[in-house]
Amino acid sequence: MRSIYYEIFEDLRDRIEEGEFPYQSYIPSESALVEEYECSHNTLRKALNVLRLHGYIQPIHGKGVLVIWQPDVHARFVLGDIESFREACERNGIRAHTSVRSFTQITADKQIAEMTGFAIGDRLYRVERVRHINGAALIYDINYFLASALPELTPDIVEDSVYLYIEETLGMHITTSKRSVSVEHVSVADRMVLDLLDYTMVAVVTSVTFNSDGVHFETTFSRHRPDFFTFHNTAVRGY
Repeated sequence: MRSIYYEIFEDLRDRIEEGEFPYQSYIPSESALVEEYECSHNTLRKALNVLRLHGYIQPIHGKGVLVIWQPDVHARFVLGDIESFREACERNGIRAHTSVRSFTQITADKQIAEMTGFAIGDRLYRVERVRHINGAALIYDINYFLASALPELTPDIVEDSVYLYIEETLGMHITTSKRSVSVEHVSVADRMVLDLLDYTMVAVVTSVTFNSDGVHFETTFSRHRPDFFTFHNTAVRGY
């Protein structure tokens, strides 16, 4: 279950993206939003801070909170947020589906441990999934999930949404994901599963994700055709 402040953030984010609060307009006052959401000022401020860190708003001293978000022609996969593929597609209005290429259980050896960050001997699910967007195979995900943290994981679950299973069925809180982005030459597997056209490079996002108990339960290598995606992050300069 998500925190109240995060639910408020998501609702305000959606209202901004849907145009209720347009670019360069001011959102309602803090008092009005506290009354609307029936929350404390502290909870609302936490939600507004997340909006600010994601580049949706900017507080203007003496005036209010200004909307600075503008729609993008590309799908927005935000590096600063933890979001499932399904959630990102729904937010972007993208028609998409997932196909599972392989689903196996393995034991981490030295090579896999070094590659993923798991310990030698850990039992893992190794999953390969292809993400089809608007009819084209554009993302190739290679996932490693800690079996002890995700009992009874199945191909049907990974085809639907692993994060939905984690949060709704297991009641686990996903809290932190460390990510890096690199550009790599297309592999033989990339050529087999992706609609790459004449591209010879792919963008690779590596994610190492932890739950609220600090358990490292997932490492994912997500390989993207480079023309379709823009990865966004928002930096805030401190004073």
